[in-house]
Amino acid sequence: MARRAAPANATPAFFTAPARRQIVDPNESALSRFIREQITAPEKLPGNISIVTGISVFAAGIFVARTWGDMLVPA
Repeated sequence: MARRAAPANATPAFFTAPARRQIVDPNESALSRFIREQITAPEKLPGNISIVTGISVFAAGIFVARTWGDMLVPA
């Protein structure tokens, strides 16, 4: 069966959410803007969680090696 093209003036049949408007404070500091746009932004959260997980595993490895490292070396 042949696929039919949509008419030229057709709109999407699905719901498109309107773009979210963020309230931007003109007196916001650079640090606050960085935290809002880069750290707590929903689209960047999975990457940030991945970075925190990697740093946590690295720090835990250093802690374990320094605390119980003598047991790793044969006597």
